[in-house]
Amino acid sequence: MSTAARTAHFDRKHTDDLIAFLAASPSPYHAVASAAERLERVGFRRVGETDAWDGGSGGRYLVRGGAMIAWYVPENATAATPYRVVGTHTDSPNLRVKPVPDTSSAGWRQVAVEIYGGVPLNTWLDRDLGLSGRLALRDGSTRLVHLDEPLLRVPQLAIHLDRGVNDGLKLDRQRHLTPIWGIGGTSEGALLEYVADKAGLAVADVAGWDLMAHDIQPPAYLGRDRELLAGPRLDNQLSVHAATAALAAVAEAGGELPYIPVLAAFDHEETGSESDTGAQSPLLGNVLERSCHARGGSFEDRARALAGTVCLSSDMGHAVHPNYSERHEPGHHPMPNGGPILKVNVNNRYATDGVGRAVFAAACEKAGVPWQSFVSNNAMPCGTTIGPITAARLGITTVDCGIAALSMHSARELCGAEDPHYLASAIKAFLEG
Repeated sequence: MSTAARTAHFDRKHTDDLIAFLAASPSPYHAVASAAERLERVGFRRVGETDAWDGGSGGRYLVRGGAMIAWYVPENATAATPYRVVGTHTDSPNLRVKPVPDTSSAGWRQVAVEIYGGVPLNTWLDRDLGLSGRLALRDGSTRLVHLDEPLLRVPQLAIHLDRGVNDGLKLDRQRHLTPIWGIGGTSEGALLEYVADKAGLAVADVAGWDLMAHDIQPPAYLGRDRELLAGPRLDNQLSVHAATAALAAVAEAGGELPYIPVLAAFDHEETGSESDTGAQSPLLGNVLERSCHARGGSFEDRARALAGTVCLSSDMGHAVHPNYSERHEPGHHPMPNGGPILKVNVNNRYATDGVGRAVFAAACEKAGVPWQSFVSNNAMPCGTTIGPITAARLGITTVDCGIAALSMHSARELCGAEDPHYLASAIKAFLEG
């Protein structure tokens, strides 16, 4: 089918909703809130980690910071029913506000930031940036903040003062990435006072914060036929959105299921997953165990359930770059709108093996979506995901998949506009078993 014909028959409702999700989710905390809102529409209810859990059927979710675990218990589930888990992450590389943020230089007011994750630094230059995240209040509660306005900017040095810039731009992570937000000297407490006021709070009520910059340019379709999607945080909020949509569809359909479908959206994947909300934490394992025990399960039931559990680790991957095709594996050139990619690395940077491949292929076949294989060029280092961590921590079969994209980790990334729906369809088929 030609590109034009394929695009003409493409239902964009899923990608339209993804665009809304990305625009509403400039931080991991907002991504969790956006996912929870969509699950609550189909009857999921929030549970607390310190509450006693019941073993009845239905959808539940818990939130811890920028992470969320959601699961749906069908009416036919027993204590030993295995799980089908989709693992994702909510965080993206960006610039995060330092504990003492107010600074200045040469008559410019600036905001001190720390670089989070693997950031291509030049992609944050000369962009209008807003601020988002959460405020921790003295009463123990938290408040989300989303200042989607042009507050900050990291200005690039003019070419007149750096004639060799096109021969290789070199940025010092400490000196060259500090955004400006006004004119004047250092005004201690000014940033927090501004953010608190915008959130409708007195600055004295704020005891702590987790704030970060985001590009305020909204996500958008791109190209003559609008067959591409450009936007921030596709890695990996695209997978969070797809998994949420799939879980909501399975729960809304109801009926008997051979598995208990689960969404695990972790934080801090971009920095190694070592946190109480990351994939290396016991969070997912605790939820699966407590869910089993709430249904009257024993240690034996839990062991049987995990033995039959499969995890689909969904994260963005690389499409072949037209200007750097030599960096890719010659026999594996994933393309946008070619369907989800199965990610393979024999050194266990990805968790996929032959058994996992069969599970993934069956899900795509059931969903009626195409799929592609991805493997790194032997001369290039391979990235990794939460997949190997989850497989090792829980001892469960795990498959790594994702969507092929360009500009990974940039402030703005690019993928096929059809692929998000392909991925959600494959995930839904996987969760249904």
